Amino acid sequence: MFSSKEGQHIPQVTFPTRQGDAWVNVTTDELFKDKTVIVFSLPGAFTPTCSSTHLPRYNELFSVFKEHGVDEIVCVSVNDTFVMNAWKNDQEADNIRFIPDGNGEFTQGMGMLADKNDIGFGQRSWRYSMLVKNGLIEKMFIEPNEPGDPFKVSDADTMLKYIAPEYKTQESITVFTKPGCPFCAKAKQSLIDHELQYEEVVLGKDATTVSLRAISGRTTVPQVFVGGKHIGGSEELDNYLS
Repeated sequence: MFSSKEGQHIPQVTFPTRQGDAWVNVTTDELFKDKTVIVFSLPGAFTPTCSSTHLPRYNELFSVFKEHGVDEIVCVSVNDTFVMNAWKNDQEADNIRFIPDGNGEFTQGMGMLADKNDIGFGQRSWRYSMLVKNGLIEKMFIEPNEPGDPFKVSDADTMLKYIAPEYKTQESITVFTKPGCPFCAKAKQSLIDHELQYEEVVLGKDATTVSLRAISGRTTVPQVFVGGKHIGGSEELDNYLS
């Protein structure tokens, strides 16, 4: 059984990290001293739930967390620094600090080492999240001790509900664009003017015209989706926002 360490200090650990061509040691003091930090820990980089849901949502909500006093969001996994760096680049998660707990020292100190030998992972981290203030653990959300890889309580929205219970998260917005498109620029500016966050999918880089047609039934850009609903182009977006 994995037990909460609320009210305790985080383990004192030094993480060897690779920054550019140099090895740089990062200490837990550097990460947590005089800061309010969200930590979420997961079984492994590039794994399905971690890549599709756990990490992206924390990255998406960083600005909201920052508005409510969070200085940094840290992702910890029992992986080496090269794997974590490659995963960060793959995910384009610039709002998250990736910390490689390659030796499992931090995870062991948290009492969260999990035996994943049955799937060839060896010892990995159990999935959990926590709010840490100046090195002191205020709140932990630990996934239930069930078979497999449960993902029920360590998500970003659960953490946000704890930190800012009155806050209403906006629906996710995606804008399909292409370089040099003036109507795309207009649509993005409209969203910015309304202080709405959005994800941009660039044709030719992130998706193809075939993908856009399959999703929206159209081949022109921009195409805007809000909360899974197809809104349309820039004029339709203006109508929707008004």
